Amino acid sequence: MASFFGGKVKANGAADEGQRVSRHSSGWGQLLARMRGEESLRVLDIGPTSSTNINFITSLGHSIYLANLVEEAVRSDWLIAQEGGGEARFDVERFLATHLDFSGRGFDVVLFWDTADYLPEDLLEPVLHRIHSVMVPEGQMLALFHPPAGASASATVKTTGFHRYHLTDRNEVDVQRAGEYPLLASYTNRQIERLLGAFHSSHFYLGKDNMREVVVTR
Repeated sequence: MASFFGGKVKANGAADEGQRVSRHSSGWGQLLARMRGEESLRVLDIGPTSSTNINFITSLGHSIYLANLVEEAVRSDWLIAQEGGGEARFDVERFLATHLDFSGRGFDVVLFWDTADYLPEDLLEPVLHRIHSVMVPEGQMLALFHPPAGASASATVKTTGFHRYHLTDRNEVDVQRAGEYPLLASYTNRQIERLLGAFHSSHFYLGKDNMREVVVTR
């Protein structure tokens, strides 16, 4: 379930799921500059809970809301059996109502990370539409995309596992393995532009590991 935080929390003492590896992030650097220059922003962080992120965002005077979409989307109880034995259908509306109902809150910053590459195709566009609808005008979202098929990638961020991104006070994020969910897609730049076409503007960055970072503005 998603949760809302308006103050600092201490680390929960959970077992370490893997070594953290620092990764340069121009996209995070762009959002960090904004968050240092503005007050009382609402931030939506998509991914496994990170006490690092909660403490960092609240230390800047902002509030943070969490939604772990990838780990929820792989559950089989979202599938609806079809009459006649056809392929099961993903219950998109129930998923959105359960995990992306923000009770009227509008968000200034969304950290979508590489969620798009792990969501079922019939769920991704509705999720992006819902997120766009709850962002305030001039709100910004950071999304990461793995290299398209055939592109080379370094071993720093493997494309076969799922990761948690921990924020830092510089143009870097700490990457830590958080599961073994397979990549369901790898999008070209043109496909990414189409997926994010509802946004007013976009800025692409290419990482040394060939990960594409996109900062879009509503």
